[in-house]
Amino acid sequence: MTKQDFQSAYPAIADWIQKTLSDHAGKAKSVASLGFRRLPHYFDARMLACTRVASLPTVPVPPLSAMGLARFAGLEGLDLEGITYLDIYFVRADRARSESLHFHELVHVIQWRVLGPEKFLALYADGLERFGYRENPLEAMACSLQERFDREEQPFSVDATCRALIRTMLS
Repeated sequence: MTKQDFQSAYPAIADWIQKTLSDHAGKAKSVASLGFRRLPHYFDARMLACTRVASLPTVPVPPLSAMGLARFAGLEGLDLEGITYLDIYFVRADRARSESLHFHELVHVIQWRVLGPEKFLALYADGLERFGYRENPLEAMACSLQERFDREEQPFSVDATCRALIRTMLS
């Protein structure tokens, strides 16, 4: 995807995200309110209080084909357990109590914050196009850290780790 192609598509994607967040604002609650036991050891209290999550039967995925991005149509057909937009993420209702899934989506919240919306979406689109969904570098980072969360008991600063990995990725 060329920079020009992305710049042409970005306004429609950004508008769709804002509309989606607005449409579901009433359903979103703070991550802190969910009472997960381990997350406060990995993320600071302010982040957990400010980040919101909505549980839905299916998570909202942008209609990329209708936005002229048919090359990403495969993403529309995935049965995703979670998806993040800015500082709100959505989880599939049947997975709403999975602390590991919430951890994964919180990694994406950090990525959105560090990169900013436009750069995050540009990098994510580039990763999808070049590597596919599972090997997308931003997705791979979230999966790798999630696996570490699932495997290890020793907490670590996810924010600092994400920032370091993003710096490495961009260099």
